[in-house]
Formats: sequence, C-alpha cells, structure tokens
Amino acid sequence: QVQLVESGGGLVQAGGSLRLSCAASGRTFSSSAMAWFRQAPGKEREFVAAINWRGDNTNYADSAKGRFTISRDNGKNMVYLQMNSLNVEDTAVYYCAAAPTPYALSRSRNYDSWGQGTQVTVSS
Repeated sequence: QVQLVESGGGLVQAGGSLRLSCAASGRTFSSSAMAWFRQAPGKEREFVAAINWRGDNTNYADSAKGRFTISRDNGKNMVYLQMNSLNVEDTAVYYCAAAPTPYALSRSRNYDSWGQGTQVTVSS
C-alpha cells in the first residue's frame, strides 16, 4: 500500500481557489494511478478526479470539469488538485487515494490506499 497525507484545505469564499496537495510514500508511487475523492456531510464519498501513472491521462467528474485540475510530480511523490471557481457545493472533506493499477479510474473500489482527508469549506 501507499501512505498518503493531504494538505492545503481551508476556508475560502465562493469564487475563490485552493490547491490541495498529497504526499505519498511506500509502494512505487510512479506506477500507481492517483485520485481525489470528496465526502460532504450526510452524503456518500464521490469521485472528483484521477490521473494515470505517467500523468498524461486524466479523468474528471462532471462537477469538476473546467474548474479543477489534477496533476502529479513523480519525482517528488506528490499529487495536486487545483480548484478554481469554488462554490458552496464543493464543501467537503477531500481524500487522496492511490490505486494498485496505472489507470485513471473513477470507482473508489479500485483504490486501496487512502489519506486521512483535508477539509475544504466554501462560504457564500
């Protein structure tokens, strides 16, 4: 498995931006697809974005397309989620996840390592 630690969450006004970071260690990071999921209070965890092992293929939820960008730096074992044009519906705990496969999949069952989460709160 991969150990994951997220950072970068916080409180931001609607329309603002945040950049989440995820530091990885353990299993060979560069061969793992990575993803971000989120969970709002009272709701199920949902897919946000994924990136393949090389960083040249990405996959986004409809709610994230055009506003969020996932990227990775295999030299630093880091994954990022740049979030722009945030709205109150983006308020959630955001989780970084690693998959034992190289493909940018969207189902949580494909990921076997999870971080502890970082809170993102968007105020109106």
